[in-house]
Amino acid sequence: MAQKNYCVIMAGGVGSRFWPFSTSKRPKQFLDLFGTGRTLIQMTFDRMCKVMPAENIFIASNSSYKDLILEQLPEIKPSQLLLEPARRNTAPCIAYATYKIASLCPDANIVVAASDHLILKEDEFVQSITKGLEYTSTHNDLLTLGIKPSRPETGYGYIQTDGESDNGVYKVKTFTEKPNLEMATIFLESGDFLWNSGMFLWNVKAISEAFDLYAPEMALKFRSGMEFYNTPAEQGYIDKIYQSCTNKSIDYVIMEKAKNVKVIEADFGWSDLGTWGSLYELSDKDEDANVRQKGKLMLYDCKDNIITLPEGKLAVIQGAEDFIIAETDNVLLICKKDQEQRIRDFVNETKVQMGDEFV
Repeated sequence: MAQKNYCVIMAGGVGSRFWPFSTSKRPKQFLDLFGTGRTLIQMTFDRMCKVMPAENIFIASNSSYKDLILEQLPEIKPSQLLLEPARRNTAPCIAYATYKIASLCPDANIVVAASDHLILKEDEFVQSITKGLEYTSTHNDLLTLGIKPSRPETGYGYIQTDGESDNGVYKVKTFTEKPNLEMATIFLESGDFLWNSGMFLWNVKAISEAFDLYAPEMALKFRSGMEFYNTPAEQGYIDKIYQSCTNKSIDYVIMEKAKNVKVIEADFGWSDLGTWGSLYELSDKDEDANVRQKGKLMLYDCKDNIITLPEGKLAVIQGAEDFIIAETDNVLLICKKDQEQRIRDFVNETKVQMGDEFV
């Protein structure tokens, strides 16, 4: 069965909420955020290799990251890259992957995963993915992994189940975007909601039928290229059609509309590492609840900060509380943790006023 299991690792994001550590030239998925010696995309690849052969793992990313991916993942071949000539969100990316894999294995089971998530319990993760692939091999459903919530988190989307389990698989009633604290608390207390991990599992037939039904124009574009996939003509065809694809997520295009969406409840220490705040929560802290990531620090009357510096740099800081302090070779960011949603605005304004050099 493993030979029919495939994975698409989506690695095209810029990670602007982690600026200035994450930049357009080297986004967060290509960074070693925890000092383990492995970047986030490498850790994702390592996990998936426990479930399927390495040659069945594809990386979908912007074409500008081709060399970076091949450098960090020397195990893969250039033919395992799905290079996007433009950023068009996740729906076109997944459609491209679907038909490319279908040309290799028409009855494949596919896992779609992000490249920048943290998984703390890898054995439990492998068990959940294996269970999901066994399910999709015999059911034409669209499956997602829902994480059992541990707190009223406002930074994640939520999945409501119908409460009736079929061997740990639930029918999805609704998807909800990031709620406010009051609503998140209600979701947690009800017991009917799971965090939306953004990981999907399905077989080729199920996802192809969904594209035909809910995004027929997109389906036609990528199905028309079947003769080119896995040939030297593939990239030219993709470059020609990709710009005209709609810029929408798979959640919006298919998952929120389809009637055959199911979810497996999972608990494997998941975080989407979307912000400095999420990194702070997951990192080791000193006696004053400061996260000292990199560089040399002398802190006085400081607490609840996350601080990262270039290697060999010394910072002497007094009186800082609840700050993000992040310095790279050419940018220093000092921002209150509870205002980190403004970082994307800082990036956009920096690009307008200072150009691409700093972003």
